Amino acid sequence: MNGTEILNIFGFDVEEEPKSIYPYSPVYRVKYGDQDVVVKRTQSRAESVMSYINMLKDKGINVVTPVKLQVENPQKIEDTNFVVYPFIEGQKYSGKDNEIYEAGKMLGQIHSYSPVSNSYNLLDYDVYDFNEEEVEESMEAIIQHATKAGIEIDVALRTNLLESVANQQILYRANLPHIATPHDFKANNLILTPEPFLIDPDNAAWIPKLFDLALALLLFHNEHEEAPDRVFTIDEWDLFLAGYKEYIDITDEEKRYWEMAKQHVFLDEVMWLMAEYEEDWQKSSQQNLFKSLIQIVLASADYKLV
Repeated sequence: MNGTEILNIFGFDVEEEPKSIYPYSPVYRVKYGDQDVVVKRTQSRAESVMSYINMLKDKGINVVTPVKLQVENPQKIEDTNFVVYPFIEGQKYSGKDNEIYEAGKMLGQIHSYSPVSNSYNLLDYDVYDFNEEEVEESMEAIIQHATKAGIEIDVALRTNLLESVANQQILYRANLPHIATPHDFKANNLILTPEPFLIDPDNAAWIPKLFDLALALLLFHNEHEEAPDRVFTIDEWDLFLAGYKEYIDITDEEKRYWEMAKQHVFLDEVMWLMAEYEEDWQKSSQQNLFKSLIQIVLASADYKLV
């Protein structure tokens, strides 16, 4: 199904095929009366996600929720769920200290409003089945991409990832505190109005709190033109955490597993990113980010939860 058909189903009278405003998936900006809205894919548990984000909005979190239309919103079209959100105007994140602090506060607020159980029936994180063969295949692809870009990959990365495979079951059995979270909390999903406004909550999941924090550490600056082409510095991470901890505590047990959690999230979220998208290695910003990510995972003890 093309973009025109999707928009027509939602009641938007469009004749020409729309152009996505996001390069990696269909995201269409259209007019709804005097309002600009965005039509995009959402996950399979669409109703669960919408119930969860409506709760966040009711709690005062700046987050998009479905626009009220004359037709059902969200909708399942063929095998894919789509939703219409308002288009949020504002500035983009640029890596300033106050932006980092406010982003940390927002994530802390979101985590603090999580129910104690998965009462919203969000996707339950269960990715603890990586194997050594997957690591070897990914490392081969990463080395090939990096070599074409004139970059040498530290061989310690392979050792690190294989250790992460071995530690998966330890994390699984650790019974870490879980939270409901949008689980894609990064700069390109925030608009500053001037306070942060979350525009993409569609990866919402029930997941260990540590994993969501680790994802923010590793990929907050991913795919963002105005953000620094690197991970947080240690000082920036401390600033993010200072905002975060205004609203929620990190337990001693979580601090004990933090190193393993960072390595696991790299295995789960970063390894495939580096292996799958050869074109990203040819972009200077992503190339620099990847080099920064490799350094952080090899010296991750510098990034603490204190």
